[in-house]
Amino acid sequence: MSKKRKLVLYIAKSIDGYIATKDESLEWLFNVEGEGDNGYSDFYETVDTVLIGKKTYDWIVKHDAGEFPYINKECYVFTRTSIKDTEDVKFVNDDIVSLINKLKNQEGRNIWIVGGGELLQYFVKEKLVDEIILTVAPTIIGKGIPLFKEGDYQLDLSLKGTRIFNQFVELHYVVKK
Repeated sequence: MSKKRKLVLYIAKSIDGYIATKDESLEWLFNVEGEGDNGYSDFYETVDTVLIGKKTYDWIVKHDAGEFPYINKECYVFTRTSIKDTEDVKFVNDDIVSLINKLKNQEGRNIWIVGGGELLQYFVKEKLVDEIILTVAPTIIGKGIPLFKEGDYQLDLSLKGTRIFNQFVELHYVVKK
């Protein structure tokens, strides 16, 4: 019997709930003293598929010098336009729910929602998210790009565990279904 893959949000945020400043800077995050890679490598080994919104994908391509960071994973970029697939990513602009359910039912490791506030909000509204792993940085930004956009949805969570990486605290939640 195969176990169903999970759709997992793994992301860092400020204490006041922002994932980046208004100008999309993550500098505040790198100013916090962590421990090693703050659990990233351990988490990265649990996934074989990554999901990215187009705006986040464009930011990664612009800011990540060198090769695409997820070349050893199956990568889907969600966009509203028709774009030709590349060697590293498949661009998706059709039925997201069907694709996610298909991916969840395939053999493999977990599926990581890398980023994209609009994409995340859609996944939350459609109740597709299975786990949320938040790494909280001891920083208050005041304004910026919120982790969760205002909307007509609610998720009930159950705390699975916590870990501390020097100044960062990781909160691992399972979504109650």
